[in-house]
Amino acid sequence: MTAVPIAPANGIDSAYETFGDPADPTILLIMGLGAQRVMWDDGVCALLVARGLHVIRFDNRDVGQSTWIDAPGLDIGTTVMEVLGGDTSNVPYLLSDMAADSVGLLDHLGIEKAHLMGASMGGMIAQTIAIEHPSRVLTLTSIMSNTGEPGYGEPSPELATVLLAPLPTDREGIIESGIAIQRAIASEHFDEVRTRAVIELAYEQGFNPDGVGHQLLATL
Repeated sequence: MTAVPIAPANGIDSAYETFGDPADPTILLIMGLGAQRVMWDDGVCALLVARGLHVIRFDNRDVGQSTWIDAPGLDIGTTVMEVLGGDTSNVPYLLSDMAADSVGLLDHLGIEKAHLMGASMGGMIAQTIAIEHPSRVLTLTSIMSNTGEPGYGEPSPELATVLLAPLPTDREGIIESGIAIQRAIASEHFDEVRTRAVIELAYEQGFNPDGVGHQLLATL
């Protein structure tokens, strides 16, 4: 596992990487549910640098090499039903906490304002930063995400079935599940060889099945 810089941010440790010149405007890339920073492809980061941007990609809490949150005794299914009923008392953290993690990372790096680009849950986190920390935001790009307004931007039932399928427990099963999810949300340009390599790398860096449940609760 490759060592990467670790930033103290909002009471946790955030694993991150940077690309390009820190003197250029910064774009912060925020990944989605259960996904690590490496899902922001190296080639995409290089293209952004070529456009004159300083790029940061990082692991959200509960994935990869950032802090994993301990929530002993938490039953995800029961807590989902509680949240849907309006009770968030047993949720380990909220999107507001994840937004504060991002801002804490910017603080650590001495960055006053950044362009935000978030995918899926990352789009929700980016929106939350714009709402709660507007002075830190240059622009907001929210990709394949939504605002939480019922009936807008929700996955199709077919896709939801794939996204919410029970996670396997063995290495190969987890990797195959990840590939199935990426194929389901991809365009016609899906590259299985490239996707498999990234998912295998992510698994080796740290797979936290409990973290996926925690993040799901935060999005709800």
